[in-house]
Amino acid sequence: MKGVLYLVSTPIGNLEDITLRALKVLEEADVIAAEDTRHSLKLLTHYGIKKPLISYWSGREKIRAEEIISRLKEGRSVALISDAGTPGISDPGAVVVRRAIEEGVQVVPIPGPSALLAALSVSGLSTEGFTFIGFLPPKKGERVKTLMELALEPRTLIFYEAPHRLLETLADMEETLGADRNSAVVKELTKLHEEAARGTLTEVLDKFSEEEKGIAGEYVIVIEGKKKGEKGADVLEEALLEVKSLMKKGLGRKEAVRTVSEHYGISKKELYARSLE
Repeated sequence: MKGVLYLVSTPIGNLEDITLRALKVLEEADVIAAEDTRHSLKLLTHYGIKKPLISYWSGREKIRAEEIISRLKEGRSVALISDAGTPGISDPGAVVVRRAIEEGVQVVPIPGPSALLAALSVSGLSTEGFTFIGFLPPKKGERVKTLMELALEPRTLIFYEAPHRLLETLADMEETLGADRNSAVVKELTKLHEEAARGTLTEVLDKFSEEEKGIAGEYVIVIEGKKKGEKGADVLEEALLEVKSLMKKGLGRKEAVRTVSEHYGISKKELYARSLE
């Protein structure tokens, strides 16, 4: 009989943010698979949990996934944890989860802390619908292209970002999404230096530019979605202006037309033809 793969959410900062069920599963599992065993040992030691550990850190997750699957096939239970938060979300553990599902292994979530939800909850922006992007591409060209494709997304946007790329990413967001987009940049969630900076993209960019030397830790960026214009007789003209705007920012005509037509729910063929006029 195959074992069970438990996806155990762990604290994103404060070690007290862990559920009783999570502790019980970690104590009873045969093996704990951790993104970085050195990091996870701090949590396990804090709660007096001693178990065999397997690392599945990024770069070797495919190889490690097979080792974890073999343990599961032997009937052992495995608790999968990430460095922080819910495993599998912007995390190499997703490879392990997919392989377990392919092998018919039971996968059980043990819910708990999530940085994206914590940041959204304190952002002050709409929570009725949101799109989680995770980390943007590190190269500027690819990052800007991704942002332009999101420029018309009406739902709240949520991103993760590394401290050394925060300023350039905020600058790209200001340029592609609009300087007046309301946003919240949340740093070091649940930790000693937790902070939420709210305002337009220009305002938060100015704030962190002034504090450039102090930029450190983990960041979540939350941005309001594109506000749709009123639907009416001028909707095509408004859509054409959006196409023109995206093209000026560097997006190809076909990509711009596709993005805008999906947002406005109008004919891609008609919009493309009108854009050529």
